[in-house]
Amino acid sequence: MRCLLDTHVFIWWILDHPKLPKSLGEIIADSTTELFFSSASAWETVIKENLGKLSLPENPVEWIRRHLDLNRINALPITLEHALMFHELPNLHKDPFDRIMVAQARCEDPTIITDDEWIPKYAVKTA
Repeated sequence: MRCLLDTHVFIWWILDHPKLPKSLGEIIADSTTELFFSSASAWETVIKENLGKLSLPENPVEWIRRHLDLNRINALPITLEHALMFHELPNLHKDPFDRIMVAQARCEDPTIITDDEWIPKYAVKTA
């Protein structure tokens, strides 16, 4: 299965946070799951850390890079097609990071691993 990790799921999984549902952790830990992390999620993480809304155990740039590498998670860049797909999305909620991730999922067709109630409303595959 190809899976795109929502920002909060990536953070919860790496930090072994109790908010991560066991079922999502099992999907992520499955060696047959091909994992992706959006550039938008990296951007969101860095912004939240810079604003003091997120505390990480080390510099967010080094932390993200190290954990992508250690966990064999593929970076998913934002392409022109992803940006243009953003225009096609219904305006269900305002979070631009979630919306670009949904646009990426519409173009690339992974399952989004999320605990966000809004993402499934965009008619993308979720777990």
